[in-house]
Amino acid sequence: MDNANLSMLCDFYELTMSNGYFKNGFYKKNVYFDLFFRKVPDNGGFAIAAGLEQVIEYIKNLHFDENDISYLKSKGIFDEQFLDYLRNFKFRGDIYAVPEGTPVFPNEPILTVKAPAIEAQLIETFLLLTINHQSLIATKANRIVRASQGKTVLEFGSRRAQGVSGAVDGARAAFIGGCLGTACTLTDELYGVPAGGTMAHSWIQMFDSEYDAFRTYCELYPDNPTLLVDTYNTLKSGIPNAIKVFKEVLLPQGKTDFSIRLDSGDISYLSKKARKMLDNAGLTNCKITASNSLDEYLIRDLMMQGAQIDTFGVGERLITSSSSPVFGGVYKLVAVENESGEIVPKIKVSENTTKITNPHFKKVYRYFDNESGKAIADELCLYDETVDTSKPRTIFDPNATWKTKTITDFTAKELQVPIFKNGECVYDSPSITEIADYCKEQVSLLWDEVKRFENPHTYYVDLSKKLYEIKNILLNIYGN
Repeated sequence: MDNANLSMLCDFYELTMSNGYFKNGFYKKNVYFDLFFRKVPDNGGFAIAAGLEQVIEYIKNLHFDENDISYLKSKGIFDEQFLDYLRNFKFRGDIYAVPEGTPVFPNEPILTVKAPAIEAQLIETFLLLTINHQSLIATKANRIVRASQGKTVLEFGSRRAQGVSGAVDGARAAFIGGCLGTACTLTDELYGVPAGGTMAHSWIQMFDSEYDAFRTYCELYPDNPTLLVDTYNTLKSGIPNAIKVFKEVLLPQGKTDFSIRLDSGDISYLSKKARKMLDNAGLTNCKITASNSLDEYLIRDLMMQGAQIDTFGVGERLITSSSSPVFGGVYKLVAVENESGEIVPKIKVSENTTKITNPHFKKVYRYFDNESGKAIADELCLYDETVDTSKPRTIFDPNATWKTKTITDFTAKELQVPIFKNGECVYDSPSITEIADYCKEQVSLLWDEVKRFENPHTYYVDLSKKLYEIKNILLNIYGN
């Protein structure tokens, strides 16, 4: 896998369709695809876009080498001229995308591709798997971080992740969503997400006594150590031994940054008892970390119960988004250029109305209330539309077309930005810290009602009048 060409990470039908496009001359046509999702995970009010940096690297390295060509030739179904075309393959199209860390809503394009048909088709699988995965984990992480009410959240899930990229890129996405660090060393090396850790129960079991294990660890790592106190008996031995070692080893060195970790039992009860024991020992500065199958609901309950926890280490339920493990992003054709360069809208119609697509090459505007600064609505417009913010604008509720919101005194921001133009990258990717800071800022611009875990307020995402009329015309043509 280390030497695999990711250009071949595509569904096989993308190659067979591309071969057909080549033989029919469609490969010369520019087409437009939107990548979007239909439902927010965990029935939440919004999602967090992530994964763009990996998409950029993939597009930059798109190619087919002779091993790939030999493999395709061995299948016996591909035209020789098509294989020659692949030998010189390079992405030459345009890509527009919402920056990573942006809150996004169902049915609005996170990413739009304008490219010759084969180029746009072959990249579908990688774009979907990357945006789907990282947006899923960033969204879950953001929920967990919001539940912690300002406490530190760390990603601890590598060993339960679904594969290498699930662990490494998942930890990256968790940082975008608001986690402040990870246990995954490789994510730190590759992306700069701060890695750290404490100890496992095996460290303590290796020594003749819990006290010896704690003392040795603090002697080796006197700067901000965290001692795992539940290997044997949390209240009778774990915490007392930790207190003893902190006083004997660290305080004489002037070290006052240290923690204990609770990984089992009734975390709320134990954290309160631990806090009292530490304070009575004069270690009011000692922090308490909690782990053990946590998620946003458990963390919310712990906070409501007054648990004395400073840091949450969240693993399997974050890195797999186990309560809602599928993001559900799709990649749909929305327009084709004809021979004269006219953009012809395309639509997918279904008896399942949630699967009817929004046609045409589009841009997405987010409207912000000038008084509060909060985001109040998004609108999908035609690519050549501009919004006049000096006039009131009426937005329809997506779930009840009779219900409208008229906005005035607002600012409009176009969400998508150019990423590739004519095959060349024109976007400077921010640092991972800049992306995480941007995400935090953008989430703060959403109303609290949209951020509720249960029954969140439905954020308005509407079509412009022009786009709505075009969609209705196509529905009348193809829907009857």
